[in-house]
Amino acid sequence: MDVDAANDVVVRRILDAHPVLVGVGRALDVVPGMRKDLILHAGPPVTWDRMCGPLRGAVIGALLYEGMARDEREAVELAASGAVRFEPCHHHAAVGPMAGVTSASMPVYIVENRTHGNRAYSNFNEGYGRVLRYGAYAPEVLDRLRWINETVAPALGQALQRMGGLDMKATIARQLTMGDEGHNRNVAGSSLFARQLAPALADCGLARDELRGVLRYLAENDLAILNPVMAACKATLDAAHGVTGSSVVTCMARNGTEFGIRVSGLGDRWFTAPAPVPKGLYFPGFREEDANPDIGDSTITETAGIGAFAMAAAPAIVKFVGGTPQDALAATLEMYEITLTENPAFAIPQLDFRGTPTAIDVRKVVRTGITPRVNTGIAHREPGVGQIGAGLVRPPVAPFQEALRALAELVSP
Repeated sequence: MDVDAANDVVVRRILDAHPVLVGVGRALDVVPGMRKDLILHAGPPVTWDRMCGPLRGAVIGALLYEGMARDEREAVELAASGAVRFEPCHHHAAVGPMAGVTSASMPVYIVENRTHGNRAYSNFNEGYGRVLRYGAYAPEVLDRLRWINETVAPALGQALQRMGGLDMKATIARQLTMGDEGHNRNVAGSSLFARQLAPALADCGLARDELRGVLRYLAENDLAILNPVMAACKATLDAAHGVTGSSVVTCMARNGTEFGIRVSGLGDRWFTAPAPVPKGLYFPGFREEDANPDIGDSTITETAGIGAFAMAAAPAIVKFVGGTPQDALAATLEMYEITLTENPAFAIPQLDFRGTPTAIDVRKVVRTGITPRVNTGIAHREPGVGQIGAGLVRPPVAPFQEALRALAELVSP
């Protein structure tokens, strides 16, 4: 079995992918394998008894939102009873930032990979502050979530239908030339998102107050485009998964307890290790001791070659995650050491329009000892507090080493 030949196939699938945001649908109706008694979460598989605080809080919020529990006590009892199933978003062609919790009646973005025909899904971004994805579930959190899901999501779905979809590959490429990196800095991308949607929204026949609210949601949420970007990366990498013998990483994700990867040539097996705590800048009143270990599916962006892999394109991000503009440049340059190719579609002006480092190779990670760079939001370890900072994190090398051993066993004669 030729690993290099397998990797050539994977690289071509990644570079040829063409993700397009085609619409919005209810999770129960569109997400493969979704059920009413199923809660999707970020990261590798985890049981209720091992869930971190923010993930537990988000699950409680989802059960309250779905009307499956009347209060926190009932939600905790239900979650612990076994009557509710918990599965990773990644097992259902989906992704979600931070806790990533998605339940049956929540709307999701639908991204179609026009080259390979597969689809991926992501929930809606609530914006900043106390939100479900950070484990908050107060009445006002659920009220805002309902408003987004009942007003914003249908309106954006109508607009996307009128537009015939939104080319996410082109949009990501543009935002990288405008100072974003596609993970923690999406200021330009979210502005582009609003700009492209606004004319179609104006033609949807929305009531004046409803239209004003939807436009305000887009204008005030610098992370509005993050979830479609994540789904675009997921659609890209799912098409590259399952190539026998390939050593390319097609998923990196964290559930707040463990960090895990999946590798194209090793099926759906997870390779995991304890999730580390990010190093970064904290909001006033918080310290590293308050931080939860790293959490979220948003590392799908780094896996696809943007995010921290494209930090050279977004030097201003250091004001949010820490470091200097030179550190941002060094982060991208280092990632070329553990990847197989450069993506010419995602050009970095600060590097003379060199393509972003793409296709993480577990062999190179183990050989160099360099683990992927990740920039991330930092959640408080207790549910309901929310985001307390942002920073950088290096995943443990152990999952990459374990995956390489498994690959060696598979390809050995």
